[in-house]
Amino acid sequence: MADTMQFDLVSPERRLASLQVTSVQIPGADGDMTAMEGHSPTITTLRPGILSVEGPEGTSDYVVTGGFAEITAKGVSVLAERALPKGDMTQEHLDEMMEEARTMYSNAKEAFENEPGPVDDAAKLLSDMVAMGDHMGLTAKQ
Repeated sequence: MADTMQFDLVSPERRLASLQVTSVQIPGADGDMTAMEGHSPTITTLRPGILSVEGPEGTSDYVVTGGFAEITAKGVSVLAERALPKGDMTQEHLDEMMEEARTMYSNAKEAFENEPGPVDDAAKLLSDMVAMGDHMGLTAKQ
């Protein structure tokens, strides 16, 4: 089919998607981006957010918490640290993700005292998790 490209989404647990799509909206660590057929080759890290895929069959949304996206002229491959269909996301999933992010932040503060880089990265991860939950109508427990 013209103007489509291959899209693959894989997490450590399973392959979530392998299909032909027209565009992929990626929550990149340096900003959101949309990949389409013929896109310049790019590799980007992911921040927690919604990865949206549009194709002949409609739109599919996935929750990702990190990982990498490789964009080539022929397609997009996403290797996510954690991913699930947006429709499967529950408050319990968010609570679990938030607890992991809080633990990472606490550990970074202890291990990297007076070294802002790693602590700032962990704080940003926590902030991105809260924003993702808000976007989906879920509430991060304080």
